[in-house]
Amino acid sequence: MTVARDPRGGSRASVAPPASPPHPVASPETPTNDALHSLARIMVAAAAIRSRYTGAPEVAIILGTGLGALGREIDLEASIDYAEIPGFPLSTVESHSGRLLFGTLGGKSVVAMQGRFHRYEGYSLQEVSFPVRVLHALGARTLIVSNACGVMNPLWDKGELMLIADHINLLGDNPLVGPNDDTLGPRFPDMSQPYDPALRAIAREVAIHARMILREGVYAAVTGPNLETRAEYRMLRNAGADVVGMSTVPEVIVAVHAGMRVLGISILTDRCLPDALEPATVEEIIAVASGAEPHLTTLVRGVLERL
Repeated sequence: MTVARDPRGGSRASVAPPASPPHPVASPETPTNDALHSLARIMVAAAAIRSRYTGAPEVAIILGTGLGALGREIDLEASIDYAEIPGFPLSTVESHSGRLLFGTLGGKSVVAMQGRFHRYEGYSLQEVSFPVRVLHALGARTLIVSNACGVMNPLWDKGELMLIADHINLLGDNPLVGPNDDTLGPRFPDMSQPYDPALRAIAREVAIHARMILREGVYAAVTGPNLETRAEYRMLRNAGADVVGMSTVPEVIVAVHAGMRVLGISILTDRCLPDALEPATVEEIIAVASGAEPHLTTLVRGVLERL
């Protein structure tokens, strides 16, 4: 399996998956074409987790770039590798650990995904978002999702944080395509406010109290894995996007379909101004994300404490 480095995606720790996982797992080399988001498959995965951890998390967190320290601050009660969960994909990205962390943070019972999945790895969007179904089945009703992204808004700078107010799905697909199971959510879910206004208001309060810069804008999701051209940045900016990345949107769509409240936070890691564009390197992006890590940790903890 080829392993890639991820400039705009998930957490930065890395653990190689077992060579022979104890359960069937999804992988880009062995795609599943039937409906992955069936209640039966979700319950099988949830049962495997409950055999190791019997708690009921209130909040699910997807640990994107810059949130590695937050994972270490969880008062850990259990850790389960993705390879031990039926139906969970295995990450092909070097910087993704691939495990669930259960415990307490900010006075709330949480489950954190340490490692996420992307369309560019060869996974379908149903595979990418399947973990959200399972976390919801375990009891989580709020999702906090984070990412690293390129910033196209000329008034913002790298190293800052942005609340996601809305998104543009340019992945060329949707995780809800196919037969709909009404027990999981409606056939045509409303997406007028995918990012919960009340949660965003709490995040703004935390930022003001901590005296940190917190932008708010529109996230455009593209397939990747290449970064964008000058012409593509112009198109995305003209379409109304402030930032661009390669993740987040599939998970958010599924969370909204399931009735979860969603808070999205982006780390702005590289400036994407087409008339002043400079080559971006993975090392530079990781360095910026790491520098913003304390602010992101403060923001997420503060939101949890106020829920």
